[in-house]
Amino acid sequence: MTIELREEVRARYAEAALGLAKGEGCGCDCESIGCCGDEAETLLGRGLYDLRERQEVPDAAAQASLGCGNPVAVADLREGETVLDLGSGGGIDVLLSARRVGPSGTVYGLDMTDEMLELARRNATTAKARNVHFLKGVIEAIPLPAESVDAVISNCVINLSTDKPAVLVEIARVLKPGGRIGISDVVSENGLSPEERAARGSYVGCIAGALSEEEYRAGLEAAGLSEVEVRFTHRVADGMHAAVVRARKPLSA
Repeated sequence: MTIELREEVRARYAEAALGLAKGEGCGCDCESIGCCGDEAETLLGRGLYDLRERQEVPDAAAQASLGCGNPVAVADLREGETVLDLGSGGGIDVLLSARRVGPSGTVYGLDMTDEMLELARRNATTAKARNVHFLKGVIEAIPLPAESVDAVISNCVINLSTDKPAVLVEIARVLKPGGRIGISDVVSENGLSPEERAARGSYVGCIAGALSEEEYRAGLEAAGLSEVEVRFTHRVADGMHAAVVRARKPLSA
């Protein structure tokens, strides 16, 4: 089932990337991924970035935003830092991060979908971003050395993983001591069972696989991170919310 779910996610986002590359939109319906529907401009996708931010990146990168928040806005990125974006998709958060860290900084985008990586690299070329690198891989096994990044960001991707404890452990591994996370994700209220979450939406639609607030906190702390914050920002389904997730790797780690 794990392999089947991962392939379903990969195929769905490959379809979206191909549609976006052709200028046909993401080709999704409201039960799949968050780029369409009547509420897309306020709940999901590119509408969560302000006009100035959208103007900083190629239009194709903004159109390819399929997330539930704006992690760059909460990650407090600084000049010269190294940043990793998990599930980088069409590259909007990588390109925005690259502008924040400047020429002396570096941003990595990690994605498992060839079609999304091709779209992201094309967007980076259009943006003339020379301090970005897109990597193929899965977020459960990040292809970077331990203690190599200052900040990890992600936009509505961790909920799609079929092994979330592994993702959180990997995040802690690649963070430098004192490093931090700034993540946007869909999170359920604590009272909802996994079955109730599944009844509210599909796995590939970022609903069925969402962690509860308590599960997110416990998972980050078990991975060795501290100063954990999980804050709901807006409702995306009954008992389900987009959320900002922050944490830090202790300096003594």
